[in-house]
Amino acid sequence: MNRPLIHSSGCFCCGMNRRDFLKLSSLFSTSLASTLAIGGCQQTAPNAGSSSAPVTTTQPTATEDQPVKIGYLPITDAAPLLVAHARKLYEAEGLTTEQPRLFRSWAQIVEAFLARQVNVIHVLMPVTIWIRYGRKFPAKVVAWNHTNGSALTVLPEIETVQDLGGQTIAVPFWYSIHNVVLQQLLKQAGLTIVRKPKDAVVAANEVNLVVLPPPDMVSALANQSIGGYIVAEPFNAAAENLKTGKILRFTGDVWKDHACCVVLLHEEDVTQRKAWTQQVVNALVKAQVWMRDNRSEVAQILAKDGGKYTPHPLPVLQRALTYYNTDFYSKQGAIVHADWGINRIDFQPYPFPSYTEQLVRLLKETQVEGETDFLKALQPEVVAQDLVEDTFVKTALQQVGGAQAFGLQPDLSRQETILV
Repeated sequence: MNRPLIHSSGCFCCGMNRRDFLKLSSLFSTSLASTLAIGGCQQTAPNAGSSSAPVTTTQPTATEDQPVKIGYLPITDAAPLLVAHARKLYEAEGLTTEQPRLFRSWAQIVEAFLARQVNVIHVLMPVTIWIRYGRKFPAKVVAWNHTNGSALTVLPEIETVQDLGGQTIAVPFWYSIHNVVLQQLLKQAGLTIVRKPKDAVVAANEVNLVVLPPPDMVSALANQSIGGYIVAEPFNAAAENLKTGKILRFTGDVWKDHACCVVLLHEEDVTQRKAWTQQVVNALVKAQVWMRDNRSEVAQILAKDGGKYTPHPLPVLQRALTYYNTDFYSKQGAIVHADWGINRIDFQPYPFPSYTEQLVRLLKETQVEGETDFLKALQPEVVAQDLVEDTFVKTALQQVGGAQAFGLQPDLSRQETILV
């Protein structure tokens, strides 16, 4: 199998640090017009406060049969896009593909997306809200990549969330499900969330939040410069294998079957290249069906000593994708709701509106960095209808036996379950 193209010469990074955040803010503001010009797209995303705000667009520069150009970070969240490539499912749909491009940071992958260097990416669901409404860039969520797949990992001596008082905890980005879930846990424990500079004193009733790239999280925990981190796999499994940390709580045990990363496309592809978009989603859904029953094979595809899509060793990926022993993790408190019957990470494509609505509500009460006025105006129901286009997934599901293929309700309904 060909090795993925690796973009950037910077340090390995799967998160967005402050420099990346400022870079993206600049991209979406002063340089937005020139960036869009490079991509041949001049669109304005609608305001989420209105369900019928217009979107203007120029003629697309790419053709209906444009190649699939995947941009990804080397985390398990990207697995469906990569498995579809490895198993030639895009080609089976009649598409051509370029070698997937591995990026070092969220800033780089979004920059490449804006410039149309890539046209299919996975990205943190809260970031899509920020992109479309905070920076008014026209993009659409067309599917979920996975559910669950993240955890709060801490120093071995920490036993409870209350023990995090006085500690510094790392998140991968302010606009992430990780930050949302962590802050819910901390509030429930009666702890005060602060953001203090390095070396500042953190009181016993405070928890200091910082943004770190995931690989830096693993080393920072090992040298005890932080008390823990909350992040996607396989970085929790990595700390477990190194015996430098333990999982205090799985995020999927707090918010049942939540999405983390989703599939994001340019809006003009969704509206003007519907056949192409449908073929992309078909391949993704078929990959997810196969992955649910072939998790060890997925690890082989992703591993540096297998398909070489990521730099992670096979044992770490195997643990991240397959190990969710309820007896073991219940004893250390990482699993509280064993009766939920979920997996450590799972794969299903349908973007539930109820999830998007609840995410918007929680983002409004979550501390994040930067300008947040746009969040106040967002209407959850409108965002769920405007940000997400679910018709392609619904069509693709019919090709694999319907919603039942993923254990979903036939009418694609669900209620959000969040139990801290």
